[in-house]
Amino acid sequence: MMKKPKAHFTCEYIINPQHRISVNLIGLGGTGSQVLDALARIDAALYKLGHPGLSVTCYDADTVSESNIGRQMFSPADIGLNKAVCLATRVNRFYGLDWEAVPEFYNLHSTPANITVSCVDTVKSRLLINDSLKSNYSANYLTNPYYWLDFGNSAKSGQVILGTPKKIAQPKKSTYNVVSKLPTIMDLYDLTQIDENESGPSCSLAEALKKQDLFINSTLAQLGSAILWSLFREGILNYHGIFLNLKTMRTNPLLLK
Repeated sequence: MMKKPKAHFTCEYIINPQHRISVNLIGLGGTGSQVLDALARIDAALYKLGHPGLSVTCYDADTVSESNIGRQMFSPADIGLNKAVCLATRVNRFYGLDWEAVPEFYNLHSTPANITVSCVDTVKSRLLINDSLKSNYSANYLTNPYYWLDFGNSAKSGQVILGTPKKIAQPKKSTYNVVSKLPTIMDLYDLTQIDENESGPSCSLAEALKKQDLFINSTLAQLGSAILWSLFREGILNYHGIFLNLKTMRTNPLLLK
C-alpha cells in the first residue's frame, strides 16, 4: 500500500474568524521591513475574498540609521525615526489601514497574537518569544497564539520556519496523515550554536553588506510570506518551512514529519 501523504490543515479560526486575525510582527529591520508590506498585500487580498483580514502590531525599539538605507525599507528622510512607527505609519497611509506600532522590544508582557512573525537576530529574542507563546494560551480568540513564523539568516543563506506552539485540531482525512503539531524553530534547533556575530549594527551600508547579502532578506521575506499566504488561501500545507542558499541559488522545503 502507498503511504498517505502528510498534511497540516490550517486552524479553523484562522480560516473563518469572527474578527480580523491578530498578527505580531517582531523586528522591522532587513527582513521585517519587507514582510510588513507583504502582510499588507495579504490583508488586501483576504478582504477581497470575504475574509476579515489582518490586524498587525509592529514591535521594534530601534531607530533608523544611515546604514539601513538601501538594505531596509527606509529612506534618508527616515533617519532618526523609530522603525516600527515609521513603517506602520507608511503602510497605514498607503493601504488605508489602522495597524499599530509599539516602539519597544517585544517582551513577556506584550499582548500575544494569533500569528507571531519574528524577524529577529538573537537567540535571546527567540527564547523570549517561545516562552511568551507557550504561556499565553487562553479562551480569548483574539490573543490565542496559533502559529509562529520565524525568519533567520546569515550572509547568503537562511530559513523560514512555520511552527505551532501547541497542537492544532485537525479534521479526519482518510487520504492524509494529518499533522497537528508543527515544530517551531526552537523545537528543531539548538540555537545556542548559532554565531550571532554575523549580524548586528553597522556604521555604513558597505559594512552591513559584509554581514548580509543585499537580497537575502527580501528573498526570505517573499518565501516566508508565500507560506503564510498558503496557510490562508489553500488551507493545507505539505511543508512548513524553506531553506534558502543565495550562493547556490537553491531552495529546499522543510517537509512535514
